[in-house]
Amino acid sequence: MTTSGLSSILGASRHTTQRAYRYAVYFAPNVEQQWWAQASEWLGRCALTHQLNPQPLVSGLSAQRVAELTEHPRRYGFHATMRAPFVLASQYQPSDLVDRVNAICRHVKPFVMPRLQVALLDTFLALVPEREVAQIAKLEERCVTELNDYAEPLSPEELRRRRNAGLTSHEDALLLRWGYPYVLDRFRFHCSLTGSLAQASQQEIAALTIAANQHFSQLPNCVFDSLAIFAEPAKGADFVLLQQCPLIGEH
Repeated sequence: MTTSGLSSILGASRHTTQRAYRYAVYFAPNVEQQWWAQASEWLGRCALTHQLNPQPLVSGLSAQRVAELTEHPRRYGFHATMRAPFVLASQYQPSDLVDRVNAICRHVKPFVMPRLQVALLDTFLALVPEREVAQIAKLEERCVTELNDYAEPLSPEELRRRRNAGLTSHEDALLLRWGYPYVLDRFRFHCSLTGSLAQASQQEIAALTIAANQHFSQLPNCVFDSLAIFAEPAKGADFVLLQQCPLIGEH
């Protein structure tokens, strides 16, 4: 999609001017490409149109069970985290955040990612690149460090919630410094396909893995050509795609 195309679809979003509860900077596939449609279908929701849609059939699982196991990522929309959700600091407006993300994008050239493959990460299924990508790691570092001033410090409640996940001392230090424990050297690019499968049976996990492989295997390699700003309009609300900022760098 061209820069003008992105602006015409996303730039007029009402969330650009209305202050949302939280913001996040993600990778999300170009909304005009098949990857976005296919991923939104898997999750059962499009974060751009806010529309729910039927999910793919999974052999041996009811539609209700598939919906339950994908509930968590459906709320956030299909993405990979580059800067985890944060409350926008009071001295900034949403438009300031958009301008800063666009400034980062002016120095980064679009690139084709290695094939994304289905993997079980801890207790959830996700799409991960078949090999590490230096461009992604460098861009994540910029998003974490250069956008840090735009985030309010974590509330005591949020800090307690994060620490209850059983962090290492290093992850706890990252949490205190950057507001999220899985950044920089603890970052791993992934697009979540399910929530926790800790209570799912091995048969359910196997069925979901087969279905996910079938659902995504015929797609071309995904292109990383923008950073996406998502917004949580009110506390607990579904995240919506606010704007995609195209990567327009020359190197």
